[in-house]
Amino acid sequence: MKKGGEIVMTLVIMAAGMGNRYGGLKQIDPLGPNGEFIIDYSIYDAVMAGCDRVVFIIKEENYDIFRETVGKRVESRIKVEYAFQRMDDLPTGTPPDGRVKPWGTTQAVLACRDIVKDSFMVINADDFYGREAFAVIYDYLSELEKTKNTSGAKRIYCMPGYILKNTLSDNGHVSRGICRVDKNGSLTSIVERKKIMRNNGFTQYCDKNGSWHDIDEESVASMNFFGFDPSVFGLLEAGFKNFLNSEDTDLVTGEYLLAPALGEAIAAGECEVRVIPTDAKWFGVTYQADRALAKEFINNLIKRGVYPEKLWGKTATDRAGAYTV
Repeated sequence: MKKGGEIVMTLVIMAAGMGNRYGGLKQIDPLGPNGEFIIDYSIYDAVMAGCDRVVFIIKEENYDIFRETVGKRVESRIKVEYAFQRMDDLPTGTPPDGRVKPWGTTQAVLACRDIVKDSFMVINADDFYGREAFAVIYDYLSELEKTKNTSGAKRIYCMPGYILKNTLSDNGHVSRGICRVDKNGSLTSIVERKKIMRNNGFTQYCDKNGSWHDIDEESVASMNFFGFDPSVFGLLEAGFKNFLNSEDTDLVTGEYLLAPALGEAIAAGECEVRVIPTDAKWFGVTYQADRALAKEFINNLIKRGVYPEKLWGKTATDRAGAYTV
């Protein structure tokens, strides 16, 4: 669909994470000089890229505090809507006894399936992605929308390809979707590696048996930033249903994550994901100790004129600045 000759584009922000390692609602932890959150900078960069709506995926019980601290401050800049990630929102069956949290990022995206009807970007609430990443994904989705083939051709989605070394934390381990990309720039596989960290000069990940393995820091990493059209909802719902029905799934603690779900769909020939290379530097606040580094990163961008000191002080067109890191 188009509006005024331009592509309608939505930013979907997954903000229902429990933040166990960091402690509390890390999505609303102020990091900017005037109380701005990481999520504010993501919305700002998405507006600069061309997005005209944001959908926050949150827990229903967090609606009031989230709207007061995040939603209201951006409502004058971009259309804002909310979707709730509920534990009982399942394509089949009911949650088992003992289940206490939602089912992961795939279920989070599915929470907005009745709201989002156009091309959209998906990001985490507590990650800083860099303006370049939003721009390249907006441009690629726009071209896909203009040339969309509705005859049943393979679905084509996209993602920015970050370099693993630019996404690690100095304060603990992280999980990343490690990607393989073919010569045409399409994702061929994506494997979730948990507990990636630097150990005695080596970058390694820990497998489920507790063994450590070296991993190339130049690997392409998925940072849960994807570009989709609404066809992805049916694909994800089918995969989620298979996950719930699998004998290998722990229905009390298991999560169906977005990156592996796409990997399964690629392996089955159900979609393509084009990897758009980016030199953008990513940072997140996975651990409390990451907070000081994140504040310093943002302050340096403000000093260079990338962002104004008061982010929402003027209209978006007044604040546009060159962005390189």
